[in-house]
Order: sequence, then C-alpha cells, then structure tokens
Amino acid sequence: MNPKPIAVFAGTPVDTKMGAECLEAHGLIPLMYPVSKDPHEQHMFQVSPLEEKHEILKTMLNDAISKNCDRAFIYCNSLSGAVSFPALSNELGLRIITPMDAHASLASDYRKLAVIAYNPQALSGIELAMMHANPDLTMLTSSVMPVVFDIEKGFSPDEIIDRNHLAELCDYYTACGCEGLVLGCTHFPYLKNALSKRTALPIIDPAEEMVRLLLK
Repeated sequence: MNPKPIAVFAGTPVDTKMGAECLEAHGLIPLMYPVSKDPHEQHMFQVSPLEEKHEILKTMLNDAISKNCDRAFIYCNSLSGAVSFPALSNELGLRIITPMDAHASLASDYRKLAVIAYNPQALSGIELAMMHANPDLTMLTSSVMPVVFDIEKGFSPDEIIDRNHLAELCDYYTACGCEGLVLGCTHFPYLKNALSKRTALPIIDPAEEMVRLLLK
C-alpha cells in the first residue's frame, strides 16, 4: 500500500474529519485541509468567482504536494460541484478523487434515484456526473441545507431526521418509485443508520466507492 499521506479536502473541519476517519478505517494516512470554518462560510466560498476559488484551492493543493501527498480525497459534494477539480488535477499533476467520480461510477446500476444534498451546487454536480454516465437515469432531488447545520451543531441523528422531516421525504421518494436514496453530502453518513430504520428505501453512501477509486 502507498505509504504517502493523502490530502483530505472538505468544506468544514467537521466533514474534513469525517473524510480523514473514512481513510483511516482503510489503513490510509490523511492530511486534513478544511476549506472553511463553518457551513455558512463554505457556502459563500462556493458561490464566489470561479477563478478566486481555483486559486485558493490551488494554493492549498500545492501545500499538500509539498508535504509529500500524491493524491487528494475531496470529501465534499458541494465543493466538488463548485470547482473544476479535473482542471486542477491536470494543472498540478495530482490525482484527485471526488464524490462526482463515485456518483458517475454508481449511476449505471439504477433507473430512478433520489438524491439529497447540501445545496444546488452539489445537486448540479451530481446530476452532471450521473446523467453523463447514464442518460436514461431519472433523478428526484432535494437541497436540505438545514440538515448540515444541524449535524455541525451536534444534534442526534434521530433529532435531525425529525426536525427536517427526512422520513416523510423518503416516503415521498418511495411512492415515486425510486430505487435508492443517494447521500449527496459527505455529512450525511452521520444519519445513515438512523435513517435506514425509518425507511425501506436503500441508502447509497458513495464514500466506499470513493475509497475504491482512490486505491485503484
């Protein structure tokens, strides 16, 4: 196994730590790079001019390269939808895996999927990745920004599900014939076990596919 550290980029310290823990569970060495201090600051970063975002992330990725990282793990759907990581990868010669790679890889297995994400930036990126991989896919999507704020504040999974009516949302998706619910935000695995007890809809977490792609 490659002993070099892997740069973990995410929107806030909370999801950056989640990404680091995901890699550590597979025996990998993470180096954490939160882009913002909280979800609000991250949202404002994501809607800032593309050139500005590109330069900030380029500086951070170059720092990771200087610390012997040869791969980056972007553990944030909305960040991945707001920045061209393929362009940064080509420019810096650094292998970068994002949730969009996992979404594209998984899309061909389904005909109709529900997706919940932090914001429209994430949903747009997920739609592009999945529809390019499977043009016949039907998608039902929701932006559920308050869920991320509740996770960051430390509410329990069951409290968050109730506060944001996620079980009812899953009922709607089930009634519409969706084959699975994609967790389109890397904060959302925090809810996975509790939500799976409140719905019969299969829950799809792209994180494992991201790790598989990272190790290829």
